[in-house]
Amino acid sequence: ACIGSWHPARVQFQVPRSGQLGYGHRTEINKKIYRIGKAAKDDPNSAMTENDLTEKGITPLGGFSHYGEVNQDWVMLKGCIMGCRKRLITIRKSLLPQVSRKATEKVELKFIDTASKFGHGRFQTSEEKAKFYGGAAQKKARKAAEAKAPEAEA
Repeated sequence: ACIGSWHPARVQFQVPRSGQLGYGHRTEINKKIYRIGKAAKDDPNSAMTENDLTEKGITPLGGFSHYGEVNQDWVMLKGCIMGCRKRLITIRKSLLPQVSRKATEKVELKFIDTASKFGHGRFQTSEEKAKFYGGAAQKKARKAAEAKAPEAEA
C-alpha cells in the first residue's frame, strides 16, 4: 500500500491523507472564544454589552439563515467553522500554549449585530422596527375596516 512516490521511501507531508471525514469527528483548535451565552429562557438579553444597552437576545430578527432561532446555550467564536450550520463540532484546547499577542489579548465586545440576515437588516430589535414604522400594519388594517363599514351600511 504505497502512498505517494516510490522515492523518497516515506510518506511526505504533501500527500493527501484521510481524516475528519465522519459526522462526529470534526475538531476545531486555536479558535478564539468571544463570548459564552446562556439559553434564551435563562438569559433573554444575552446580546447586551457594556456599550450597547439595548435589551436583545442573540438571535437576529427572522432567525439565522438556514438555522433558525438559538434557544440553547451558545458560544461565539472568531472566524469560520467548517461544516453545515447544524453540524456538531468538537472544540479542543490547543496542545501548545498560546503566547502570541493576538491570542492573549483581552476581548471586549462593544456591539453584537442582531439585524436581520435576510436582505438589508436595518433594525436590531422588533420593538425598534415597530417604532420606526409606527404600527403601519395596524393603520392599514384600520383603514381597510373603515372602507368596508360604509359599504355594509349601503
